[in-house]
Amino acid sequence: MAYTAMKEFLQDELDGIRDSGLYKNEKIIRTPQGAEVDTSSGHEIIMCANNYLGLADSAEIEDAVADGLKTHGFGMASVRFICGTQDIHKELEEKITAWFGTDATILYSSCFDANTGLFETLLGPEDTIISDALNHASIIDGVRLCKATRKVYKHNNMNDLEEKLKESRDSRFRMIATDGVFSMQGDEADLVNICDLADKYDALVMVDDSHATGFLGPTGRGTPEKQGVLERIDVITSTMGKALGGASGGFTTGKQEIVDILRQRSRPYLFSNTIAPPVVVGTTKALEIIQTRPALRETLHENTRHFRNQMNELGFNIIAGDHPIVPIMIGDEKKNVALANAVNAQGVFVVAFSFPVVPRGEARIRVQMSAAHSRDQLDYAISVFKQAGEEQGII
Repeated sequence: MAYTAMKEFLQDELDGIRDSGLYKNEKIIRTPQGAEVDTSSGHEIIMCANNYLGLADSAEIEDAVADGLKTHGFGMASVRFICGTQDIHKELEEKITAWFGTDATILYSSCFDANTGLFETLLGPEDTIISDALNHASIIDGVRLCKATRKVYKHNNMNDLEEKLKESRDSRFRMIATDGVFSMQGDEADLVNICDLADKYDALVMVDDSHATGFLGPTGRGTPEKQGVLERIDVITSTMGKALGGASGGFTTGKQEIVDILRQRSRPYLFSNTIAPPVVVGTTKALEIIQTRPALRETLHENTRHFRNQMNELGFNIIAGDHPIVPIMIGDEKKNVALANAVNAQGVFVVAFSFPVVPRGEARIRVQMSAAHSRDQLDYAISVFKQAGEEQGII
């Protein structure tokens, strides 16, 4: 049979992944996502979720979803331009637009789809995309789908970015594409200098702000707001799957004409079902909570400061910053897995990240803070890391 040869090849690949300590297992969770969860391993404090504001198990959001399910149903069974748009979809887009102060917003089934549907719609062979080396996979894939010339600049290196802009001066349009916060690092793009260079060389700026929307900046509008450049960004993509309730869905917000052409030609939008009504109403409630309860952001940032300070004092190698993503750098893949296993065994749910998610030799445990974490939970996790780190000879 034709599959026989492929089966042997795939099995060899899988065996190699296991032998190198890079095999990724999925843990079963039997409860709602929260600060603590019941898993196949027992009761655990979860330290690896994108549940930044602790809204994934919000009773208010659950009530809103239940009401929305009754009034607007379970799903649309279609794409939007055929028969898949309800009033609640338009209302959520309008609320996101008003919050960001942009011209317009378009919803997608995920931010991955928002990114893969962006570049090929806007840019062609006469254009150039200049992308940060550490951008998320969805930006990378979106850029690959586009026929524009592709250039990659060294991570957050403004000198290299300027060189790439000079090299592409003959392009019709140029777009600088960057994450607002880089998911494996927890560091921010240098948006001020990126915008300055964009102005100097007449380029557009695109930011994927998935790991900042809802909790960075004075009102939670993300990295551009925090750095004071929100009005200078041409297009922002982000997700509802993290701070905005943690369910699913994404969006693109920005200039009116960009959003308008995306509605006409963006393939993930035109050929995928729209976001399910319960997710729309849940996200709308999450957006309301974020705008009216700044204490959630304050708690998140205080938890982040406490955890970072304590782990640094213990001697762990942590990438500097103030983001709730706290990368604990180990380097060696097998030692990284051993540390994660030891921590998991004590009821602290973390994940070891290694190649190909991060470069070889840069294995790490990415810990993530939540406003839902109590100080007792954080201190217990810190004590577990201390014990495991000493036993593994890491600290």
